[in-house]
Amino acid sequence: MDDPGRIDRELRLSGVAVGYRRHGVLDRIGPRLPGRPGGPAVVAAGIEVAARSGTVTALLGPNGAGKSTLLRSVVGLQPLLAGSATLDGLPIERMPPPVRARRVAVVLTDRIDAGLLTAREVAQLGRYPHSRLTGWLTGRERTIVDRVLARLQAQTWAHRRFAELSDGQQQRVLLARALITEPELLILDEPTSFLDVGARVELMILLHELAAEQGLIVVVSTHEVELALRTAGQAWLIDDGTVRAGTPTELIANGAIAQVFETPAARFDPESRTFTPR
Repeated sequence: MDDPGRIDRELRLSGVAVGYRRHGVLDRIGPRLPGRPGGPAVVAAGIEVAARSGTVTALLGPNGAGKSTLLRSVVGLQPLLAGSATLDGLPIERMPPPVRARRVAVVLTDRIDAGLLTAREVAQLGRYPHSRLTGWLTGRERTIVDRVLARLQAQTWAHRRFAELSDGQQQRVLLARALITEPELLILDEPTSFLDVGARVELMILLHELAAEQGLIVVVSTHEVELALRTAGQAWLIDDGTVRAGTPTELIANGAIAQVFETPAARFDPESRTFTPR
């Protein structure tokens, strides 16, 4: 049931171009633009899309299309080459870091070194953007940590060292850390990479439930195209320097999914939303 007091939120990308500027170490990353030997390497441009609260938006595209670059640029981890990414009309890259840390949570593919911290200690780092200078958690905040760990079925091994966990367990802890922040926007880059098939389905369903229950804007990049087409409410399809947006049904009906993902060996069946051998 919808919460009458819930605020509808929106992530909007307007005239966005993403890629890499040519300076320092970034000079060695990505192809140079023809005719502009000193210019930026543009991965995608002219992006006009939006994602709204209560919905999971799946970012789809082939390997190397720029999914990670787009997500990192949206949350301000690398600069936009053009345009703006706004959360409720406010440019994300201009938000003061403490404000951005409370409003935007990110789970990337980068591995982390947690030292001797336990899974619970890593997860509860998500509360620190809200905590006082002491960093101590209040009773309410400890309750939030407990609730999220239980929801992700991570409480039974939360006492173990993070470094001792499996890849899939570590992924759940990092997702817990993001959710414990209680963000408005949740960005996830390939969160199903280290999960088995059942856990991948479970995670996508969980993200759908969390978005609906908490009014979250969830944007998740994934190579699990068939799963995303079944579980996401909206999709951004990035390929050949452009981004198309629509519901999974719309992107299937207009042939965009088949155009991007079909190969000489595999065809896309719109009715079953699966890829089959030719």
